Parts: sequence; C-alpha cells; structure tokens
Amino acid sequence: MTASALTTWPPEVAGIVGRALVCEYASLTRDGRPVTWPVTPYVGAAGTLDVSTGLTYPDKAERARRDPRVALLCSDAGNTALDDGRPRAPVVLVQGRATVRDADLQANTDRYVRESLAKTGAGFARMPWFLVRRLGWYFARVWVEVTPERILWWPEGDLSRTPEVWTAPGDVVVPASDPAPTSPRLPSRSAPPTDWRPFADRAARLGEPVVTLVADGLPLVVPTRSAVRTEAGFDLRLPVGVQAAGGPVCLTFHRHGSAMEWQENVVLVGTATAERDRLSVRVERALNDWSLPENRRERNRSFLGQGKLLRKRLAAEAARRGQPVPRVRRPQA
Repeated sequence: MTASALTTWPPEVAGIVGRALVCEYASLTRDGRPVTWPVTPYVGAAGTLDVSTGLTYPDKAERARRDPRVALLCSDAGNTALDDGRPRAPVVLVQGRATVRDADLQANTDRYVRESLAKTGAGFARMPWFLVRRLGWYFARVWVEVTPERILWWPEGDLSRTPEVWTAPGDVVVPASDPAPTSPRLPSRSAPPTDWRPFADRAARLGEPVVTLVADGLPLVVPTRSAVRTEAGFDLRLPVGVQAAGGPVCLTFHRHGSAMEWQENVVLVGTATAERDRLSVRVERALNDWSLPENRRERNRSFLGQGKLLRKRLAAEAARRGQPVPRVRRPQA
C-alpha cells in the first residue's frame, strides 16, 4: 500500500483492496453494456487501484481505453467471514476512470511476474524457472490503472445497512491512456456459446452472483442479497442503498482456491427491469470464460490447452504495438 493511497482513500477500506486476491472489474462495451470479470487487484505507485489482462486477450483493457468509466468490487465472501471473533471485512465498491498502459510491454511483464508471484504464487512459484520462462503468453500483460472517484463500502459486509460513501477531491487528475494500436484487431479466438442455460446450470454451484448495471452513467457492481433462477434468467435482490436501474446488466459468478490456484467463472449478460431494490434479469447470452478446474489434472489440461491457442497470438499483439515480444524474467531480489 502506497503512502498516497493510505492518505487519500478512506482508512476503513484502504487495506482491503490491497489484500484482496480477487475483485470484479467492470468495463463498458461500445454500446454501453457492462462486462464484468474477476481479476486480481494491486495498489499502484500513484494511489491507483490496478488490474491487468493478458496481452494475448486484451479486451478488458481495450474497452477501458475506449471508455474509461470502470468499477471494481472487492466482495470475496470466502475471505471475509472470520472465525476468530474479529469483524467481517467490508464489501468495497470503487468507481473511477481507467488509464491503460501498454507502451512498455517488458516493464508490464516484469511487474506482473514480480507482483503476481508475491501475491498469489498460484503454483508458479513451485515451478522450475525454465518452465515459467515459457509462459510469456500468460505473463505478458496490459495494465489498467484505475483512479478512484467514488468509493462505497458496506461495513462488516452487511448488505442490509446503508453504505458509507467517499468522493475524491475535485482536483483529481486522470492520466491519459497510452495510444491504441493502429493495426486491425485480431479475430476472436473462440466462437460465442449458443445457449446460456448450461452456463447458468454451472453457475448454480458458484454461489450468489455479482450484478453490474449502469447507473448515473457509470458501471455499478454490487453483490446480490439473493438470486432466484427463473425460466428467462434471474430475479435479484440488491443491497441497501443501491437503487435498481433497468437496462443492460452483467451477472458474474465466481469462486476460487485460497491462493488462486484454481477458479471457476460464469458470466451472463442480458437486460433487466427494476422495481425498488429488485431486478428481474432476462439473460440473453453467456460469455466465453476461462476457468481452471479444482482438479489438478483437469486444471493443467485447461491451462496448457489455452496456452497452445494464446501462444500464437503473443507475437501478433506485441507487433500491433510496435514492440518485441516481452521476456519472462526472474524477479530481482
């Protein structure tokens, strides 16, 4: 946690986002629809809250470069319930503006290797380094730095209480993103699913979803107090202090291992109608997800299979940015 972040963010939440293994990161499509994926957050040197996406799958960053309105939610229920009598951690929502960094892919990769291994390891720390070096398709990164403009938090994770609110000073300056690549984007690496229902069936074992709607022109990401499956989608109940808003929505279901060694994700998008604190969501489609199963053998098969596909895209994405393919280098002590 940087001194800048500690002195400007609310003290009740300053440490939460730095310790969190996962947050839900929302960005907006060209037509203003929210898309929300689980990512690992890091506190930036200038008091930003930073996330990354692979250079070989940069859509999360490209959406933010086109429209910098983003949001992040730290709400990991699996890590907030404490058994030793201490209070539960707050649920924290950060809304802000994004700055995309991909002008120095080698520096980006060095940072991700260093900080991701320090924060989670996710099994890589136990691998021989000659094998880790071959994972450039995974470790090569685009960073998204989020300058907080508004923070809401529910003390002790109690969604039945009105949230606390912090607003950034009016003189906050959001840096510009690095210039976008000028060459055409690569085609999608996989076809979209044709039926969302099997994905919703998978989601049933992942717990309550996080829902993202658009309110006051900003993505708003919140946990749900309840979610009931319907024939058309889901009926949701929102936290206290959140006014339901109809329109495009995204439902994100997620669970993960204690060190992010495995994770399961389901992301559904659709349209909602609103009434007070409730949303009725008509799901329209599922998004392709990359889950790493809890079973080690299946997890290795999934990871290596994705690597085979993404390795082919690494050189092309670096070339689009006029840079050599970054190398995976051992962090300096």
